[in-house]
Amino acid sequence: MRRLGGVLFGQRARRRWLHLILGGAVFMPYWLVGTVAVGPFTSGGATFGGSLTAQLAAYAVGLPLAAITALFPLTRPMSVAAARALCAVPAERFADGPARGRGAKARTAGWFALHLGVGALISGASLALPPFALAVAALPFSAELRASEVGRFWGLDRPWLAWAGLPLGILLLLGLAAAAAAAGALLAGAAPRLLGPSPADRIAAAERRAAELAVRNRLARELHDSVGHALSAVTLQAGAARRVLGTSPRRDEGADLDFVREALTAIELTTRRTVGELDAVLGLLRSGEDDGQFGAPGLDALDALVRGAGPRVALTVRGDLAGLPERVSREAYRIVQEGLTNAVRYARDETVTARIALSGDELEITMENPLPGTAPVTRPDGGRGLRGVAERARLLGGTAQAGPVDGVWRLAARLPVGGAR
Repeated sequence: MRRLGGVLFGQRARRRWLHLILGGAVFMPYWLVGTVAVGPFTSGGATFGGSLTAQLAAYAVGLPLAAITALFPLTRPMSVAAARALCAVPAERFADGPARGRGAKARTAGWFALHLGVGALISGASLALPPFALAVAALPFSAELRASEVGRFWGLDRPWLAWAGLPLGILLLLGLAAAAAAAGALLAGAAPRLLGPSPADRIAAAERRAAELAVRNRLARELHDSVGHALSAVTLQAGAARRVLGTSPRRDEGADLDFVREALTAIELTTRRTVGELDAVLGLLRSGEDDGQFGAPGLDALDALVRGAGPRVALTVRGDLAGLPERVSREAYRIVQEGLTNAVRYARDETVTARIALSGDELEITMENPLPGTAPVTRPDGGRGLRGVAERARLLGGTAQAGPVDGVWRLAARLPVGGAR
């Protein structure tokens, strides 16, 4: 009994009933237009009111009009919003945005007509049936009701018939609740089929997810390369300065103070540059848009990058890098930055060799640093940073490889220049 009460009067049933009443309210303008249209053809030419036949004829005229207006683009988003809130159907089973294509528009029109048509019937019954049912149920207790039209309609030629009105009135209310619950379940079952995504909607959603994933991956690469490199360089410089100050027999020795001063300057330059890069990336995260501009530095900022790096770097540049496309320059800078990050991890006090050469339509980047004898075992996947280097190279149509070779950590990348924008 409790379960039946939940089905008829539970929260889900009440919300679906409200959804049906909403459909009936939206149907009222169409019903009024239908009433005006059929009024001249009814007996007496009554425009409003009239017989039940005239009202049903107005209903039959208004329903196709509702289906036609459902072809407008905003109909599906509005219908989906109402169904998500009131039909208790999982949100992911509905389509987003206006209907596109004949099939999607036809299903939307079918849903709109079904919602308004069934909602109008349930709304009319919800308005008319409860007063009648209460009046029938009150017949045994009111002489005025027994003498009224309700009593005459019920036929009170036998006194016991008045007491039969009490259970009948209750049954009428329960029947209305059952009809509303059944109609709500009908709409909830039809909603995913009529308002669900079409194949075109699924393809568009997959493309949107792929684009969002690409932006997220790009943001992750930028954050990893800029912040990761800065933290590695700052850690190394700070550690080196601490060791010098802690082991120097004479704290005021000029060479040691110069080294500490250089280390602190490198830390300042690195953190200042990284704060600007981080602000640019976080700005894109806040806006949720990818306009292709991250504010990342290019190869023109190599000098500052080398000064902020921990190990000694022997940089060789061949060719005019100033004429490189902005995108190539930006990605090449990130590749060099990731190479220096790995050098910070392995090179320690050794010299890192970096060569950047522009030859024809190809930019070559090579970085090498000796590995210590106790170098940790390289992860099979190369780590996030090296995967990011490979992704950057692939986006430009180039290649990049990194790993230990004969006791040396080597990074080699080839980036085409001609086809990049």
